[in-house]
Amino acid sequence: MDHQQIPYGGGGGPYQPNPMVIGGASVTQFGMGATAYPPPQQPPQSSSSSAAAAAGEHQQQQQLHTFWAGQYAEIEATTDFKNHSLPLARIKKIMKADEDVRMISAEAPVVFARACEMFILELTHRSWGLTEENKRRTLQKSDIAAAITRTDIFDFLVDIVPREDNPPKDDAPPGSSAVSAGLESVPDAADYYYMQPAYVGAQQVWPNVQEPSSTGDA
Repeated sequence: MDHQQIPYGGGGGPYQPNPMVIGGASVTQFGMGATAYPPPQQPPQSSSSSAAAAAGEHQQQQQLHTFWAGQYAEIEATTDFKNHSLPLARIKKIMKADEDVRMISAEAPVVFARACEMFILELTHRSWGLTEENKRRTLQKSDIAAAITRTDIFDFLVDIVPREDNPPKDDAPPGSSAVSAGLESVPDAADYYYMQPAYVGAQQVWPNVQEPSSTGDA
């Protein structure tokens, strides 16, 4: 009896695997030329960080614009020129530091004091923006130095407030600083610590010398 070969699947042609559709991409099962399912694309982190930095800078510019608008309005509404945030005596002393200055008019210290106050406020605003950018709540010297570096009008302060690129990190465990401070207060503490084991070792290396008894010589 002759056996007739029946093709698998009931069709007349060779076996064709059924395509499997996953997420809109077809993947051929059991095929050599299968199309791999493309993994989800992750957004680059550099673009997100740069966008966050740009947003922070834009917010800081808006805050500075609001600050200066308030300063101008406050100056126009000022009627009392006797009370100031900065002492006029110190302002006059700073102005007289220049040897070429011979005399100072009455209104010059007032204007100079106001200018110094606005200068300090703007630098504080810019430094505080960097403090918030670093997710801190304490304004540090490094924030002031970074604000000076980023602002062209403050470049004359670069040598006065140098920027710390690599600030020292204290990785020592808590309490070690107090111990080191205590050792520094004791004179020759390290020498005493290292000489004590040497003294103990000398006792172990050199045996005790026994003196000859007088009875043996007799």
